[in-house]
Amino acid sequence: MSRQFVTEAVMMAIYGQLLVPGSPVEYIVPYTSVMELYELRDSDEPLMNRADDDKHVKSKIGELIAYFEEPLNAKKINRCLAVPWAKSSGILLGEQAQITIINSMDTAPYGEMFDPIETELLLSSQRENVPILTDQFELIQRIIEGGVPVQVFDIDDFDFAMEEDSFRSSH
Repeated sequence: MSRQFVTEAVMMAIYGQLLVPGSPVEYIVPYTSVMELYELRDSDEPLMNRADDDKHVKSKIGELIAYFEEPLNAKKINRCLAVPWAKSSGILLGEQAQITIINSMDTAPYGEMFDPIETELLLSSQRENVPILTDQFELIQRIIEGGVPVQVFDIDDFDFAMEEDSFRSSH
């Protein structure tokens, strides 16, 4: 059985290790974070501190967009967009990784402390009973401080999060 995480699409572009995990993994990604890839690709704002890293990540974002736009993948994604909270069938991202797009809806229960994509991550995590995987330390802090009932892992702890025991002991 594969591990599951709720995360943002951009994480696949920034952290290549997510695409080559040691065991099967499924990333559940809110559709709005897929749409955010277009904004990130076209933005003049740097995503990374170093120019060469920024160029590389934007190139990877472009590759991910092109992959999602391939006819079979686009068809899988478009199918889930008709119904709130519907999920696409799995889109392979390598031998052990796949992504499932969820048509999450920001119903604003966390609107004060979290932006719309963060809210969709939280709601998707709760709905699917799957931990969040993020590189945003501030988001992790706000989740803990706000007492939001989700499990969250920093991307730096990805290998730990992939270990089966870390899930069983935390629920």
